[in-house]
Amino acid sequence: MTQPLMPKATAVWLVENTSLTFEQIAAFCELHTLEVQGIADDEVAVGIQGMDPIANGQLTREELDRCQTDPAAVLTPAKQDLPQPSKRTKGPRYTPVAKRQDKPDGIAWLLRHHPELRDSQIAKLIGTTKTTILAVKDRTHWNSPNIRPRDPVLLGLCSQSDLNAVVERARKAAERAGKPLPEPVEFDEKAEISLGTFD
Repeated sequence: MTQPLMPKATAVWLVENTSLTFEQIAAFCELHTLEVQGIADDEVAVGIQGMDPIANGQLTREELDRCQTDPAAVLTPAKQDLPQPSKRTKGPRYTPVAKRQDKPDGIAWLLRHHPELRDSQIAKLIGTTKTTILAVKDRTHWNSPNIRPRDPVLLGLCSQSDLNAVVERARKAAERAGKPLPEPVEFDEKAEISLGTFD
């Protein structure tokens, strides 16, 4: 079932203007039953103007009357001939302008500490291109003299959970392929501090 255009506003209207149960409203609006109960108790969606799903063509009067007489019935949305908006594919990760110059540092850190990661995994994790990764690897990057390996999590380029998941997938893939895992580079905390990780 497709969610109504404005689920909370629709739920507000249904609570105020019908005798439907909280479960029926919650199922139609794809909300939690406690959220609908909160709307009825004026604890949730305070100040939201109710939106009539019949006037919007999302529900028919006959369907509403049928479900009001039978508390076990489930509301079925009206058929709409309007084209549905296409879902956006997940594009490249957006990185704020202020953090973009930190990407080569994050790439260098991943190459040093997680050599088992493929270039495509690094590109997706940090939101960069394979060309940039190769430039950092080959030391042909325009800013190579100034690149300092710094943790991409501390730089805000990715989350720790995303990094852990990608590393785990890469290690499992290497084990399945029978390749030995590359030795991780020892983390020298003093060296990292001197390189400015904790600026």
